[in-house]
Amino acid sequence: MSKKIVLAFSGGLDTSFCVPYLQERGWEVHTVFADTGGVDAEEKAWIEARAHELKVASHVTVDGGPAIWAGFVKPFVWAGEPYQGQYPLLVSDRYLIVEAALKRCAELGTKAIAHGCTGMGNDQVRFDLAIKALGDYEIVAPIREIQKEHKEVRAYEQAYLEARGFAVRAKQKSYTINENLLGVTMSGGEIDRWEAPGPGAKGWCAPRSEWPTAPLELTLGFQSGEAITLNGEALPGHVILARLNAALAPYGVGRGLYTGDTTIGLKGRIIYEAPGLAALLTAHRALEEAVLTKNQNRFKPEIGRKWTELVYEGFFHDPLKTDVEAFLASSQRTVNGTVTLRTEGGRVDAVAIQSPHILNAKGATYAQAADWGVAEAEGFIRLYGMSSTLWAEVNR
Repeated sequence: MSKKIVLAFSGGLDTSFCVPYLQERGWEVHTVFADTGGVDAEEKAWIEARAHELKVASHVTVDGGPAIWAGFVKPFVWAGEPYQGQYPLLVSDRYLIVEAALKRCAELGTKAIAHGCTGMGNDQVRFDLAIKALGDYEIVAPIREIQKEHKEVRAYEQAYLEARGFAVRAKQKSYTINENLLGVTMSGGEIDRWEAPGPGAKGWCAPRSEWPTAPLELTLGFQSGEAITLNGEALPGHVILARLNAALAPYGVGRGLYTGDTTIGLKGRIIYEAPGLAALLTAHRALEEAVLTKNQNRFKPEIGRKWTELVYEGFFHDPLKTDVEAFLASSQRTVNGTVTLRTEGGRVDAVAIQSPHILNAKGATYAQAADWGVAEAEGFIRLYGMSSTLWAEVNR
C-alpha cells in the first residue's frame, strides 16, 4: 500500500513535476493549495484542475488571506524594514503554507510532507526549518533530489512532464513566478543572466506608457500601527491589502529589480512587485515618524531589521522573533491616525497626516517660530557641542 504524503502545491512547474515523481516512488500524493490571495477564481480553478489532471489522491484549497495578514503583514509593517533596504519579503507566505500542509497531514494521519523547493534557493530553508519547528516529520524535496543528477533542472522537469503527457505553460518555461497577496516575484531567463528584463517579465504593475494621467489619492487609517480603514471604510486587513494592490498596480507602484544576499550565500536577482505593501510601509512610516520620539525613531529600525532577517532566513518560529515582536507591538501604542497617500505613477508618497499623538511643540515650529530666546539657543549649542569644540581648541 502506498504511503500518504502531503504536497504543498501551486500548479507551477516545480510542484507539478513533484506529483508524478512522488507517485512513481510509491507515494500516495495529496495536494494542498494555500490560497494566500495572489490568484483569482479562474486561476484557483486551473490549479485544482491541474492537480486532478496529475491524478492526485486528493486536493484541497485553504484560505490563507487572514493568516498572512495577522502572521506576516502586520508585524512586517511594524518592523518597517525591507530586507537589505529593498526586498519586502514577498514569499513569506511559505510559513503559512507549511501550517496548512501540516494541518492536512494531521487529517490524513501521515507524518510525510513534500515541497517543490530547489536546493539553490531560500525557500527550502524556510520550508524545512518551519516544518522542523512544528513537529517530527519526514520531509521529501524532489527538486533537491534531481539536482544531484541533472544540472539543467527546469529543462529536465519540463521534459519529464511532457513525456508523461502533461503540458507545461509557456510562462513557466521562461520564468519562476511566485504570486500571492503580498505581491509577485519573477526570476529565471534573462533575469538570472544579469541582463535587462524582457517584455515577458511582467506581473501586476503597468509599464510607464500605460499609467493613468490623473493622480490617485488614498487614505489609510491606523490603530496601534495596524491599518484598519481604507478611504474611511473599515475592512479586514487582507482586504485592504488586496484593494491597495488593485488600485496602485496600474500606476506601476512597488516594482523593483533587486539583487540580494540569499540565506545559502548565493546572490539572488529577482523582479518584485508589491504595490500594496509599498503603500502600507510608506503610510506607516510617515505616521510613526510623527508620533514616536527621536530615540524611538532612531532605535526601532535596528530591531525591525532583526525581525526581517529572522523571517527572511527561515527563523519564523525562533523565540527571538517572538521577543522582537513584543518590542514592536509596544512601540505601536500611539501609532494611531490617518495618512493620505498620493501617486502620479512609479512611487507613492504620504502627503498628509492626522493624529492626536503628533509630537508638536505648542510654541515652536521648526525653522519658523520658537518660544525660547537667543541665550537659551546659544547655551544649548555650547553645551551640546562642548566635546567636539574642546577637541578642536586643543588640537589646532
